[in-house]
Amino acid sequence: MERQYETVRFILNGREVERVVDVRASLTDMLRNDFRMTSVKKGCEVGECGACNVLIDGEAFNSCIYLAVWAEGKHIRTLEGLLGPNGELSDIQQAFVEESAIQCGFCTPGFILTAVEILESGKEYSDEELRKLLSGHLCRCTGYENILRAVKKTMYRRLGKGLPAD
Repeated sequence: MERQYETVRFILNGREVERVVDVRASLTDMLRNDFRMTSVKKGCEVGECGACNVLIDGEAFNSCIYLAVWAEGKHIRTLEGLLGPNGELSDIQQAFVEESAIQCGFCTPGFILTAVEILESGKEYSDEELRKLLSGHLCRCTGYENILRAVKKTMYRRLGKGLPAD
């Protein structure tokens, strides 16, 4: 007979954690319900909108289609893990504010975590490449240009380059 519950141990935003979870539970449900990570949004629940995006070992995943038990031994980062020690915003979060890339904010955490994966690669991407890398997200408010500008601005800042003229 298969077990319905398993203990999962992983690193959440730099802290070792452990939970007993239903083997059928999604990572979204565990993060929201057991750890109160409210930045992990429930959107489509089929892996198409990106609202539930988290970083797992540095790679962006839709947590709604990732089982909680698969988190065993992983390093998971949510938007809450990007804040500085005194609650200050990370550079990409600040760029979203500066570029007015936020309206209702529902999609914002997922976009920002995908942007973190992009930025941590240390590569310079073209606008076309950035659009493709951000394409797994749906936003109904802002339009994607402000979001693209925020990611591009942060990318160039991290690379120590000036933003090219559009």
